[in-house]
Amino acid sequence: MKKMSNRERFLNLMEYKAVDRIPNHEVGVWAQTLKRWKAEGLDTENYFWNWFVGDPKWDMDHREYLPINYGLIPSFNEEILEETERYVIKRHRDGIVTKALKEGSVGNSRSCMDQYLSFPVESAEDFKELKKRLITDINSRYPANWDSQVEEWSSREHVLVMSKNCGTKGFFWRAREWMGTEGVCYAWYDMPELMHEMMEFIADFTIEISKPILEKITPDYVFINEDMAMKTGPLLSPGQYREFIFPHMRRLVGFFKSQGIPYVAVDTDGNSEPLLSMLLDAGVDAIWPMERAAEDQNPMELRKKYGKDLRLWGGVDKRELAKGIEDIETHLASLIPIVEDGGFIPTVDHLVPPDVSLENFKYYMKRKQDLLRGNF
Repeated sequence: MKKMSNRERFLNLMEYKAVDRIPNHEVGVWAQTLKRWKAEGLDTENYFWNWFVGDPKWDMDHREYLPINYGLIPSFNEEILEETERYVIKRHRDGIVTKALKEGSVGNSRSCMDQYLSFPVESAEDFKELKKRLITDINSRYPANWDSQVEEWSSREHVLVMSKNCGTKGFFWRAREWMGTEGVCYAWYDMPELMHEMMEFIADFTIEISKPILEKITPDYVFINEDMAMKTGPLLSPGQYREFIFPHMRRLVGFFKSQGIPYVAVDTDGNSEPLLSMLLDAGVDAIWPMERAAEDQNPMELRKKYGKDLRLWGGVDKRELAKGIEDIETHLASLIPIVEDGGFIPTVDHLVPPDVSLENFKYYMKRKQDLLRGNF
């Protein structure tokens, strides 16, 4: 078979058609991982680490993300509220106040999660104030030169994605960002009217910002970030999802597809399996990253249950990469059936952690290339 462009390869895979090889995608690494790999001999001078858009060193397929700003304008003032030798309390640009340990940090990357102290929305009045930072008709939400790029995008040979990573934020993602996980979990019960208003607003806001650029160019997929599940299941019940989110998710996905975008993917960590049938009913085509430490996130089992309507991305267990060469070999071999079935892009199921050696990662990428080419 002749060599395909990155875009041809991706679109064929999504349609279960023949490909010259499966797309080579990955996400990235922790800063602590990069520090380890440098110590193990990786030459990082002029090294390219935004793996979402590809990396020639590892022969990754190039993707481009439309830089649309769906965030707060203006954002909150970023400020240090308290600092000691051990920790920093900081208000971030999204209005969230966190307490972060300094120990183990590399640059701005922490070795553990921050402690979340407060969020910008605790009441309906707070949400009313926050919406003043979520006005749609603002030119700075779009790239300054995007009109001049339309012709180039129209003749592209790479995949074009609607918004950067964590740009097109979903319903649970935004609510959690505004209220915190605990706040959202209580709000479904304590403030249902506010939550209905919030979910409707998220869909309307995303649609209105997306319209101008979709009148000029059609991306190949949109990536909606949700992160709405933990190890054993979702952070909201199927009933809550159906009542509060599903109607607006279906409306949002319907809008994107009415504009010609062929595929909608959802990013969620953890075990989202109880919600997958509703995501499919809403028109979602793919999920990522299929975190293997979570229950029921085996790509082969998900394919058996949901069939080829659900494309699958991710599913490579980062924990296996930290073991030995034989473990990596066995793990990749276990993916052969789903690779051969199609509609599956194997990637590490999130950022590569610092317990993975450079030698192990090199071996993984070498053997993954064989898997992508059907030569495993």
